Amino acid sequence: MGEPDVSFFGCDGEDDKTSADYYFDSYSHFGIHEEMLKDVVRTKTYQNVIYWNKFLFQNKVVFDMGAGTGILSLFCAKAGAAHVYAVECSHMADMAKQIVETNGLPDGEVLISYILYNQSSYSFTCVSFSYLTAIEDAEYKDDKIEFWNNVYGFDMSCIKKQAMMEPLVDTVDQKQIVTNCHLLKTMDISKMVPGDASFTAPFKLIAERDDYIHAFVAYFDVSFTKCHKLMGFSTGPRSRPTHWKQTVLYLEDVLTICEGETIIGSMTVGYLVFPEKEKHIRCMYFINSIQLFSSHVCFILSLVFCAGVREHIYK
Repeated sequence: MGEPDVSFFGCDGEDDKTSADYYFDSYSHFGIHEEMLKDVVRTKTYQNVIYWNKFLFQNKVVFDMGAGTGILSLFCAKAGAAHVYAVECSHMADMAKQIVETNGLPDGEVLISYILYNQSSYSFTCVSFSYLTAIEDAEYKDDKIEFWNNVYGFDMSCIKKQAMMEPLVDTVDQKQIVTNCHLLKTMDISKMVPGDASFTAPFKLIAERDDYIHAFVAYFDVSFTKCHKLMGFSTGPRSRPTHWKQTVLYLEDVLTICEGETIIGSMTVGYLVFPEKEKHIRCMYFINSIQLFSSHVCFILSLVFCAGVREHIYK
């Protein structure tokens, strides 16, 4: 059998792509924009923050980084912004231009650009709170991981290790939560620099019932701090689902825990290789004085630890 033409499968040059390339390519497709726009928690919160606090936008120059369809730029223009500079790195910028024209905004009021430029002084102030909890997830883990033991009669168990390392972005049922939710890190988005997304943070999880633990779950909350009334939203499993969902980090070892027992450890998030093609999450934790590790490689996933007016990269 001859070797297939990899370019036919869209794989030509794939090795040269970074996470940023895949990330921006994904935003050229309409599906992800539809999902974000239909995320009422996200979009309605942004709309309310802008419309209910017009004093922050009236006669101001607004910079919308990662504008997508331009919906937030349109909100700002309607709130009275003097000019809106909407920046979009994907080909969705062409559609955003048409949307601006269709909605009759004056020339120059909203400028759509492919050029990516960011400066912290232009950031609308919001604070992100990153959390970690632990869940029981035997059924789903069995379906996701043990599935590879027998695939239509073939042993594909060699894939299990890689499957364990890739975080799962999905909605977690709050009934699965076994421990408290621990605040890992607080980030002021308006003051962040690129390196701030890499960090090590300690955690302490206390079991709220006797159960098994199959995974850690990470999520974030956001608060807009410059509003007359504090506004924000949560992406946690106890809140209304958003398109960010939660990030599930499966553990190689199933933990047996009793009510009141603790899991103490630290989570490190950061790039372990250069160039920055993969972002890693490493957890070191103790339960009943036994030290354990969990390592994950993050590809094109929603960022759990930062959220601004536009989702950031989590790879």
